[in-house]
Amino acid sequence: MAPPIRFGTLGVARITPRALTRPADYAPEVAVVAVAARDRGRADDFARDEHIRYVLDDYQGVIDHERVNAIYNPLVISLHKEWTLRALEAGKHVLCEKSFALNEGQARTMADAAAESGLVLMDAFHYRYHPVFRRAKELIVSGAIGTIEHIEASFHVPVRDRNDIRMQYPLGGGVTMDIGCYPISWIRHLTDEEPEVTDAAAVEGPPDIDLKLEAHYRFPSGITAATSGDMSPDAKFRADLTVTGSDGTLTVNNPLAPQTGHAITTTTATGTSTETLDRRPTYDYQMDAFIDAVLNGTKPLTDAEDAVKQMRVIDACYTAAGLTPRGN
Repeated sequence: MAPPIRFGTLGVARITPRALTRPADYAPEVAVVAVAARDRGRADDFARDEHIRYVLDDYQGVIDHERVNAIYNPLVISLHKEWTLRALEAGKHVLCEKSFALNEGQARTMADAAAESGLVLMDAFHYRYHPVFRRAKELIVSGAIGTIEHIEASFHVPVRDRNDIRMQYPLGGGVTMDIGCYPISWIRHLTDEEPEVTDAAAVEGPPDIDLKLEAHYRFPSGITAATSGDMSPDAKFRADLTVTGSDGTLTVNNPLAPQTGHAITTTTATGTSTETLDRRPTYDYQMDAFIDAVLNGTKPLTDAEDAVKQMRVIDACYTAAGLTPRGN
């Protein structure tokens, strides 16, 4: 019998094997059955390499295919709203890559469409489903470092190609849309609160494109935070967060992709301890969550409503930094 979840993928983005086809290989409930790309030859090659049965002429063909009941949307951010709405209108569940939309308004439209349809629309913040982030959150909630006072979170990766899509405002470019969104998501999900952006500063490359953006926040509970995203050509790779509490600190090295190596370090008056956990890929856990949502109705941790809140903070970061939010 065919698996109950049968994906079609829009395009052949570099992330697709890691986020979709490899996790599907380990999930008996899932198959990837259809693909289309702007370049038919690339779609044919991808289908051959990934053992995908149907190669369609265009994205709409994937959405309309009778064997497809779920859509993976890794297109450029400027196309997320259009093709997610088309998929929902066709009765298909959607796993949409981050950033979810160009801005909060678009995200709101997408979330409302998902709610009306009763279908799953999930924002692909894969880290959120991994035991490493869950354990960090568990330690914070348990009071292991006392009352939380401040969080610092950073994700830096150099981008040296000036023609990269991340350098193009109309496509949803900018470091905050691409990788700086992760630290923002980390601080939101660690606190379970929505922050006010108190100030932000950006280094601008092409017009309105943030090569680097640092922002400061205050949460309703009084917790403060700072995030930084950096894709400057000379940026040094880092992906980490540090939580300062009244009784100590907790640092997570590589909360983004702990399968490539990670550590959770807790320091208090009694000493320092370091933990390492599961090396199973974050994307596999994300697929588990999508399956659970589709088959059992479980609410994803990164559902469309959470995506609306995430995009609200990103818009506020751009405004505070004197840049134009995407899509305006």
